[in-house]
Amino acid sequence: MRAILGLVLAVAGLSACVPTYETGAPMGVPPVQPAAAAVPAPLAPRQAADNFIRVVSRLEPMAEEICLARTRGVNCDFQIVIDDRPGQGPNAFQTLDGTGRPILGFNLALIADARNPDEIAFVLGHEASHHILGHIPQSQQTAMAGAVMAGILAQATGADPGVVQSAQRMGATVGARRYSRAFELEADALGAEIAYYAGYDPVLGAGFFDRLPDPGDQFLGSHPPNAQRKAQVAAVVARLRGY
Repeated sequence: MRAILGLVLAVAGLSACVPTYETGAPMGVPPVQPAAAAVPAPLAPRQAADNFIRVVSRLEPMAEEICLARTRGVNCDFQIVIDDRPGQGPNAFQTLDGTGRPILGFNLALIADARNPDEIAFVLGHEASHHILGHIPQSQQTAMAGAVMAGILAQATGADPGVVQSAQRMGATVGARRYSRAFELEADALGAEIAYYAGYDPVLGAGFFDRLPDPGDQFLGSHPPNAQRKAQVAAVVARLRGY
């Protein structure tokens, strides 16, 4: 059981929400791009850094306020960190430290690639939403269930320990991804609210989906299609604006 628990924590203990890609050269399925004129140009490094700092100062208090209002007994003291390792594609993630404090991480590539403050605000709100909505513990529970079930089935067929362990690993992955698309859409919706209440435009912020590889309907894909995510954000903003 200890081995299964370690596997589950590795599979489901960190929520990486922005698929990694190379700026200007997406990997995998090519994204559906709008007209070239509609894609804003990258910002100067100083402007990108200033945008990030300003967004954090405005949006973090709003995320913590909403977290406190919508949860009970949850640590809402967000810590925002920057991953400065070189050679990475743009990425953001949410995880927990050893004390249960929520960590929201951005790497330098994502900060540099954001074309406006609204994109940073939407991504930051999205990552905070994973914590507010309890997605990591839910993913761990489904991963654990998947690993246990797969291990039982493998043992029932007389598989050797190595095959059982492989089955547990696959079961944990399938279990963790069982609800991952729904989790992403839920985080998009609440993230749009957080960004909106902090004074940003989530619809403009969701424009970064136009530069991401579109996961489409991949088998066991962890993210919904980009068009579905943009539609989710637009619907939330329309509701907030009373349309």
